[in-house]
Amino acid sequence: MSTGFDREADEFARGARAIVVLPDQGGSARDADSRLEETAGLALAIGIEVLDRVAVRVRAPRPATLIGGGQVEAIAERVRDEQATLAVFDAALTPVQQRNLETGLGCKVIDRTGLILEIFGERARTAEGRLQVELAHLDYQSSRLVRSWTHLERQRGGFGFLGGPGETQIEADRRLIRDRMARLRRELDQVSRTRTLHRDRRQRAPWPVIALVGYTNAGKSTLFNRLTGAGVMAENLLFATLDPTLRQIALPGIDKAILSDTVGFVSELPTQLVAAFKATLEEVISADLLVHVRDISHPDSDVQRDDVEAVLAEIGVDEATPRIEAWNKLDLIGNEQREELSQRANARHDVVALSAYSGEGVDDLVETAARLLTAGHRRYRIALDPADGAGAAWLHQHGEVLDHWIEDGSATYDVRLAPRDHERFVSR
Repeated sequence: MSTGFDREADEFARGARAIVVLPDQGGSARDADSRLEETAGLALAIGIEVLDRVAVRVRAPRPATLIGGGQVEAIAERVRDEQATLAVFDAALTPVQQRNLETGLGCKVIDRTGLILEIFGERARTAEGRLQVELAHLDYQSSRLVRSWTHLERQRGGFGFLGGPGETQIEADRRLIRDRMARLRRELDQVSRTRTLHRDRRQRAPWPVIALVGYTNAGKSTLFNRLTGAGVMAENLLFATLDPTLRQIALPGIDKAILSDTVGFVSELPTQLVAAFKATLEEVISADLLVHVRDISHPDSDVQRDDVEAVLAEIGVDEATPRIEAWNKLDLIGNEQREELSQRANARHDVVALSAYSGEGVDDLVETAARLLTAGHRRYRIALDPADGAGAAWLHQHGEVLDHWIEDGSATYDVRLAPRDHERFVSR
């Protein structure tokens, strides 16, 4: 089914000329320039040309337009001067506010949620990703069908023996959207069940799962490529990659681990996306170790960390899950600040300062991850028949062989294993 959002998206995405507007209502830990910079980056990520950036102070939000009437007129003048075709508001707009602003500004208006949804719609590559994005689009669009669509108020004729006034076009479209959303949820439930089966199979293996999480453009995909040698898209672009990628890596004392590169987070991530991408984010929920990749060169790095932690809590990640903070992009800061950051990182057991781009500090991250994953391992002494090559290989594959010797016709191994692996070995 083609929705109104699909038709509208083609009108503003590629090549649109936009003004970015920040209705500053106070209470944000970020300054206005930083927030405008991020929203402009989101717009640029899908080819929108940003002509101007405007911050307006909002002391009392207006139900009709969010910002004041004088501010609407001032922005409308800029729209005319710049010949802009789009105004991007860094705020959540109600359908009424969006419609009134379009009338007052004389151009198309989208809010932060609509912009992020558009980016996700363009970047999703897998069938699952496209399903998730379409569901989020429909959820968002279902309350916005009234916007400038006068034909939606027309009534269709009644049917059946009783006749009656029939249903308006808007009611019919909302019903079609609800039906389509129900089908998408059923398909995503099937995806979630399949993913659960794959996860259960991995857990029985058992291979630990390490999930890379972080703010968008923090360098997760660059680090993923550095650790795995994969060719995942990694650019200086917000939401450069969306679909999760899994690769096998080896760590000291761990023959095989699964590394997962997940979608980047952003402040005020639309609730529709959090819900729609729940199946994808389940990889994060069930991970044995989280590596929180931070752009330590960004002036709002601490605020971005808090935003990521808020999303992790929202999706149900256990606070007890071991975590490492990877302070990335050391290559972008000066020597004096780099030295200070390195000292702060060395003073903590769960922080590693690194540059995924240059490779500096990546070996330290690998060693820290291995240490945390094997923290619950114990030392066992196991005697094997010298001819039991399969048993010896199993110990090397699933644990860390510290020593071994042959004496009195028996091969003895001192090995560090997870207790559950020791039980599996004994049961064989």
